[in-house]
Amino acid sequence: MNPTNNQDQNTQHELDSLVQMINMSDYPLNDKESAAYKQAVLACQQQLESDGCAHLPNFIREDKIELIRKQSEDVSHLAHYHENKVTPYATEGNPELGESHPVNRYQQFSNGFVAKDLLPEEMIIKQLYQNTIFQEFIAECLGKDKIYEYADPIAGLVINAMPENTSLPWHYDTNEFIVSLMTRRPEEGGEFQYSPGLRQPGNENYPEVQNILDGDLTKVKSLTLNTGDLQMFKGRFSMHRVASCKGTRLCALFGYAEKPGMIGKIKRTKDVYGRVTEAHIKAEQETREDGLAG
Repeated sequence: MNPTNNQDQNTQHELDSLVQMINMSDYPLNDKESAAYKQAVLACQQQLESDGCAHLPNFIREDKIELIRKQSEDVSHLAHYHENKVTPYATEGNPELGESHPVNRYQQFSNGFVAKDLLPEEMIIKQLYQNTIFQEFIAECLGKDKIYEYADPIAGLVINAMPENTSLPWHYDTNEFIVSLMTRRPEEGGEFQYSPGLRQPGNENYPEVQNILDGDLTKVKSLTLNTGDLQMFKGRFSMHRVASCKGTRLCALFGYAEKPGMIGKIKRTKDVYGRVTEAHIKAEQETREDGLAG
């Protein structure tokens, strides 16, 4: 078969797949030349520029909302749960610094994650995550030439499971940005709370981090996500948490990176997923270029 024809067929297949998943009226990923598509991209870019967070409500088709909820609930029992005390950086504390210093501020962590290798291929979130047209849309919104699937064999695509009385405390992400899709909104609470651009490469901004950990929320924003809402977030630079909730909260996390080969650190991976792979062991020997903790 002609390679060009094969590529065209793959593109058409991905377009057809997106039409069955996405609310094309508001987010016409099947027509990149349309005014609606350009407006959707511009709106995301403006939100990301202003506070590092873009909210795309009703991203999933209304008639697929129940399906993504059921699919995520069906695998939620596979989540690895654990309770632990963690710092915002998921690193060991530094005894040379005071107990009130952010690197020594341990918080209660108690929720679960369903790892990528446990998610069936037919799940809508997995098809969406792997769709290159969707990836191109995300990259354009983020102002990137290209993004890559998170290379971590466990954490590339996961479902965060938060039953009632669990907590996902203040933290930074290991990758520059994260894309998330709410698959089950809790009955109450569960808001996404974040402090935009709290740190930058080479500057941890510890005083402001300490203020938030001490309870000062004046520079914290709060976002309520409904089932089927998409979010893009620069979690490497903006400290964030999920508020406590009533009822179970399930949210799919799509791990993409600007460079290929992004893999999480051993300690965080083992804490969150209960296991590591040879890929994590190998990556531990490599050093991050942005000079930030965690």
